[in-house]
Amino acid sequence: MKSLWLVILTAVQAAEPTPHVAVLAELFTSEGCSSCPPADALLMKLDRMQPVPGAQIIVLSEHVDYWNQLGWSDPFSSAQFSQRQAMYAHAFVDDSYTPQLVIDGRAAFIGSHEREILPALAKAASRPKISVKIAAVKREGNDAVISLATGESARKAEVWVAIADDRDQSNVRRGENSGRTLTHVAVVRSLAKVGTVAKAASLEKEVRVPLGAQSGPGRIVVFVAESGGPVVGAALRELP
Repeated sequence: MKSLWLVILTAVQAAEPTPHVAVLAELFTSEGCSSCPPADALLMKLDRMQPVPGAQIIVLSEHVDYWNQLGWSDPFSSAQFSQRQAMYAHAFVDDSYTPQLVIDGRAAFIGSHEREILPALAKAASRPKISVKIAAVKREGNDAVISLATGESARKAEVWVAIADDRDQSNVRRGENSGRTLTHVAVVRSLAKVGTVAKAASLEKEVRVPLGAQSGPGRIVVFVAESGGPVVGAALRELP
């Protein structure tokens, strides 16, 4: 009987789906940039198709503001995202450009180069990650209240929360994309540091984050990043 139960347990474990490893893909983009729509389309494909086995690709669109003076002011842009991209440029000893896709805060690619991006996503999914869980999310007035928890971090790290729209669309009237209707996925409307994980420690807390301009269907992304940007864990949950 004991051997039968062992066989049954082994079969059950084999039937359980292998957990997917979260990989954060941040696209720095602009509606004023004529090279960006193909990258926006690829980000939507990655989000919808999830083409990398073993990976949960968590996407974010972060619209920079340095294109705004060139004919079209991107309604989703923020200086905060330009500054975040500059942080990565410093870490990578590289220039900021659009469209730029940063994978797990460790490597940057031209955002429309799918042949380079897919292997990089697979490589990122092969790295060890700490657990990140979003236990609960609710709206309270102009804020999102989020209960989150992380596993133990090997190094001191920061905990960030991004609040994003599921989908957005613009009719661009000026600039390089004049006359085009552009669509976007996971457009970040609020990005905030909400805590710190000490070395060899975990974190569990409830946080309150401003919704910013977010309304309608949305998503919450919680990620843990070491100094300089490397992302060591992430999680995604629907924003009701």
